[in-house]
Amino acid sequence: MEPVEIIEHNGKTIELHYDQDADSPRHWDNLGTILYTSRKYGLGDKRVDAAEIQEIMEREKRGEVIVLPVYAYIHSGILVNTFGFDCPWDSGQCGIIYAEREAILKEYSAKKITKKIRENVLAVLRGEIDTFSNFLAGNVYGYIIKDADGVIQDSCWGFIGQDYVMEAAKAAC
Repeated sequence: MEPVEIIEHNGKTIELHYDQDADSPRHWDNLGTILYTSRKYGLGDKRVDAAEIQEIMEREKRGEVIVLPVYAYIHSGILVNTFGFDCPWDSGQCGIIYAEREAILKEYSAKKITKKIRENVLAVLRGEIDTFSNFLAGNVYGYIIKDADGVIQDSCWGFIGQDYVMEAAKAAC
């Protein structure tokens, strides 16, 4: 596999590679759950029908969950976000991401969901969707560090985003 980028740093060679075998960030410890309706694409944690999404939306009205819509753009790849895409032909709402009240209170060691906690939860849910979108787009990397003789000294994989993997590789040097 050819490197995406090669740089010299502190007398070592850093090779950045696409991670072809990355673990989905949806297997990580997430606050939110992504429900989606697509039968053709795996766009989240659980495939459901529209009625199940409507049930979650009703729970939001009762303050039991915090919800954001999830939109997909599918054209020569897949991207997802929480604010929509401009293309009316290849995009649309594909589901929701939500967090349970009990999980939120536990995460923030709180007795009630304040305005600030709600804003933080919404930011976390948007971040989870952004990370998942990068995963779906193949923006997952690893690095290999070699010494001056070309001997591998270190490697690490599963970084979402090229800037992040480069920072980690330089720190490892």
